[in-house]
Amino acid sequence: MEKLFETWSLDREIVLVKVLKHPRHKVFAAWMDPEALAQRYGPDGLSIENHEADIREGGEWRFDMVGVFEGQERRFPNLMRFLKIVPNELIVVDYGAPDLNDPERFYMTVTFDEQTDGKTVLTLRQLHPSRERRQVVVGFGAVEYGLQTLAGLAAWLDG
Repeated sequence: MEKLFETWSLDREIVLVKVLKHPRHKVFAAWMDPEALAQRYGPDGLSIENHEADIREGGEWRFDMVGVFEGQERRFPNLMRFLKIVPNELIVVDYGAPDLNDPERFYMTVTFDEQTDGKTVLTLRQLHPSRERRQVVVGFGAVEYGLQTLAGLAAWLDG
């Protein structure tokens, strides 16, 4: 899988951007705090249940997204592995189901750019293993859900 992600390919990419009215050190800190992540990460209507939250380069965040669909509770197990962290600038993760051999795992970069007015431009880029897989996740609402996640971050920061 590593070789698959050596080159960034636009036809496998999803990009989400949000301007936040907070300085980047505060926005970055919200990504590094496991309790903050559990409070505000994920799409509307889903909650986060932390299992392991070692948020550092080389660490892992294991969690379930939990929601009720058609009267039934559903759990979506997730694993983020933190590959690179540059404080206040960049987070790079390998993201997907807990099975490290899952062919649907993807890479995600989060960048934090501070504007001269003190606001932060947060850019979240996902690189999926294939063009087809990107189409599948776009089709089930990954863009909308990602934007809801970023809106949740904004609301939590404004809190």
